[in-house]
Amino acid sequence: MNEKKAIYPGSFDPPTNGHLDIIDRGLTVFDAIIVSVIVNPSKDALFSVKERKEMLCDIYSSNPRVEIDSFEGLLVEYASKKGANTILRGLRAVSDFEYEFQMALMNRKLNPEIKSVYLMPSPEFTFLSSSIVKEVSSLRGDVSTLVPVSVEKQLKKKLL
Repeated sequence: MNEKKAIYPGSFDPPTNGHLDIIDRGLTVFDAIIVSVIVNPSKDALFSVKERKEMLCDIYSSNPRVEIDSFEGLLVEYASKKGANTILRGLRAVSDFEYEFQMALMNRKLNPEIKSVYLMPSPEFTFLSSSIVKEVSSLRGDVSTLVPVSVEKQLKKKLL
């Protein structure tokens, strides 16, 4: 039987509990998920790709069904290379839909074999984004309910 494997791409700058919610719920649908940090040199990230991968590896080190990786280039080519035929994404609000819809259609045009699957986050994470977490943390706000403890420590080290 073929393993149902999905790619969950993102910047994860930093990983939030919203990301973890999508991964954990995705594991109820897929046998394995490759969480892949997008390498985007034009984006001004707080954490390096290596640091983001390390944070994710720390969080999922005891789960053999989650692989942490990074990539640059076309997502559908990366997914094919990794043996995944599904792209997993989260949809927080209507504002995410237009962009995600456009990307799904382009990915389908590039490779019709690869599907896009969307999960809505749990209600407590619908507002959550890495940008909000970085902003609140930089202003010395409490992000302890928004990110894992290990990520909160990295944020404090980086921002304060």
